[in-house]
Amino acid sequence: MFERFTADARLAVVEAQLVARASGSVEVGPSDLLAGLLKTGVPLLTELGVATDDLAAELERTRRRGGVSDADAEALTEFGIDIEQIVERVEQTHGEGALAGRLGPAKRGHVPFTAQSKKTLELSLKEAVRMGDKHLGQEHILLALAQQRGTDDVLARRGADYATLRRVVQERKAG
Repeated sequence: MFERFTADARLAVVEAQLVARASGSVEVGPSDLLAGLLKTGVPLLTELGVATDDLAAELERTRRRGGVSDADAEALTEFGIDIEQIVERVEQTHGEGALAGRLGPAKRGHVPFTAQSKKTLELSLKEAVRMGDKHLGQEHILLALAQQRGTDDVLARRGADYATLRRVVQERKAG
């Protein structure tokens, strides 16, 4: 499958593995794929006016909170639950990054992909085929991430939902 990937798309997958490894994750998840894309630079997001630094910061906050997104944290605040306070208490007891899976030094070697990440890469290929492209680029990975639980809402809150991304990609191809 990787033979169809553009150099930028391959680099994004490599960066995703590095992000997962650096964070102490045992697997590469969809948020790692998105973080990998952000590290390589995503012109499509820039074109949409998405602040990629802000997006990367949210991904890191979500990781630190053990998967609780900013939107989830906001909703829990309405019930009087302060996620940041919980994270701080857990980290005081168990160390920095305890909820993120960072329970020691980064592991060396291969970091496998989660089933959801594999599905994301398969969806990327389907997007490329559906659009009649002979290559699989960053835009296809981004379209797939916009359909995956966890990364879809992060992108949508910034105006980069699936329908918008697909429209922009098609306009780029046409123009």
